[in-house]
Amino acid sequence: MIAQVHAELTEKIICCFYNVYNSLGYGFLEKVYEKALHLELNKFGLKCDVQMPVSVYYSGEVIGEYFSDLLVNQSVIVEIKALQALVPAHEAQLLNYLKATDIEVGLLLNFGPEPQIKRKIFTNQNKKNNKQWCLEKRRQS
Repeated sequence: MIAQVHAELTEKIICCFYNVYNSLGYGFLEKVYEKALHLELNKFGLKCDVQMPVSVYYSGEVIGEYFSDLLVNQSVIVEIKALQALVPAHEAQLLNYLKATDIEVGLLLNFGPEPQIKRKIFTNQNKKNNKQWCLEKRRQS
């Protein structure tokens, strides 16, 4: 269900990604693509925040802070790479950003020799279910 809710927005982001990729091609640093994609998303009328902090909590304490490349319309985290190819660790990074926030949809965009796109979804219901499962296990112990 959540994939359908954000499908239109993610399609616009992907369109912007291809516009940037087709214009700049491969070989620049991630920061160049981040700035270009930010401009392109703004041209599409999308609200785009750059380098949004993501705090990681454990037992109610902040234990780490990371920065997602882009947050579009307060709804989709966009992580940008400029690598030969994506590996599972890059997908895990995006999934962890989703787990650490209330954002449910993320896009991993690689401006490599061949453009690559990965969509990740981690619903807030799943986040709640994971916490509930842990509480139940703790009670059973």
